[in-house]
Amino acid sequence: MTNLMVKPTEVSSKARRRRFTTAEKIRILREADVAAQEAGGVSALLRREGLYSSHLTSWRKQRDAGQFGKTPKKRGPVAVPPDPRDKQITELERRLRKAEARGDRYERLCELQKKVSELFGIPLETESETKP
Repeated sequence: MTNLMVKPTEVSSKARRRRFTTAEKIRILREADVAAQEAGGVSALLRREGLYSSHLTSWRKQRDAGQFGKTPKKRGPVAVPPDPRDKQITELERRLRKAEARGDRYERLCELQKKVSELFGIPLETESETKP
């Protein structure tokens, strides 16, 4: 039996995404701005750093949006705390719709009663007759 020594591989078995610090991004953007003055300068920079042009595009957008500060903006929707009055407004709107529907039903019922009383010839009492 021979004892074979396994040599560690230089390439990891699992690919890892490269991450750039804010300082690296700013450095590369500055170099790209300088390299843009000469023909093929940006392409050479991208090849040397192993980047795509889309990296520069997205980093420029981040820089212009002010996300390279000490506290970068977090991704995703902005969490706005709910206003406590919103719940009350929703409840009041629900009550209003319910009351309007009830009032509409009462008005239609009163109209129906008037028509029935006219058909049968039954006189209805008016408000002035019911009040003492």
